[in-house]
Amino acid sequence: MELKQIITGFTGTENCTVTPITNGLINTTYWVEDHDSDEKWILQKINTQVFPLPEIISQNHLLINRMLEEGNYPLEIVKPKATLSGSFIQKDDNGESWRMISFIEDTKTFFKIPDLKTAYESAKAVGCFLNTINPEHLPDIQTPIPDFINFEKRVLDYQTSLQQANEGLLENAAPEIEMMNELLFLPQKWIALEKDGLLPKRIIHGDPNVRNILFDETSKPLAVIDLDTVTVSTILYDFGDMARSYSNTLDEDDGNAGNNFNPHIYRTVKDGFLLYLNEKLTFEELENLDYAAQTVIYIQAIRFLTDYLNGSKYYATKYADHNLERTRNQLQLLKGLRKYLRVD
Repeated sequence: MELKQIITGFTGTENCTVTPITNGLINTTYWVEDHDSDEKWILQKINTQVFPLPEIISQNHLLINRMLEEGNYPLEIVKPKATLSGSFIQKDDNGESWRMISFIEDTKTFFKIPDLKTAYESAKAVGCFLNTINPEHLPDIQTPIPDFINFEKRVLDYQTSLQQANEGLLENAAPEIEMMNELLFLPQKWIALEKDGLLPKRIIHGDPNVRNILFDETSKPLAVIDLDTVTVSTILYDFGDMARSYSNTLDEDDGNAGNNFNPHIYRTVKDGFLLYLNEKLTFEELENLDYAAQTVIYIQAIRFLTDYLNGSKYYATKYADHNLERTRNQLQLLKGLRKYLRVD
């Protein structure tokens, strides 16, 4: 089945222009301009290695959109487009899953936080998104990626990799392994808090990176996008991942930095995040924001290191030590945060 046949299944026409978008990390993405209706769309082939059940992310997306609309959400909403047969997922001849969503014009994205204003506005936009979601629908949200925020499994996977890795990899990563083992108490506390029921389950975004926010020409947020990772977990994960990705002054591939943590951005992110959520969060959640930032950074480091020790089979790499460099970057970021928090 050709690409234009896929498009026809959604739009009913082949009279369109198709342009690849190559900066995505997971799905294969195209920009589609329908010349019959003058409408523009985003077409994506869903990576089923990451999202094994595409119907789940489609159903979650529709439900989140309904909550946002009912909650008078002030930002724009990305809407899935149904096929001519009424489905939101179309299968091609190879069994691959495709979906089409609305395109918001005159927007830009950032891959790194450029300044404090953007950090604040981005965190505020995510906080607004989370604040608008109705917790009554929590049982209706399905898990798109099994065990994605299962820190107990992340630790077990890491420990297994230590037992199975070849000596060369273990020797090369010895300093990183030592630091990882010294800080193993970080996820252990998270695991205990969850088992004790002290971290309320909420509907979260799951990937609140600045890449998933659309801005207008003045750098004002217009939309929070990429709802594929929406799941039920603790809201501390979203804050921790924002703190991790926003406060890093370098690309996460760079492991040579002496200090890649920006404390000013970190404080600003916390202020923006809490603008809508301060009165909604529990005492335990508010008390553990700084701890959550440390733990989410640690978990990302452990994921990179685990993949390195396993022979780099999960993350795409460009050279042998790519995942090790990523690990060093995250550990350096964690070191900077812990120094700022005076816990190191």
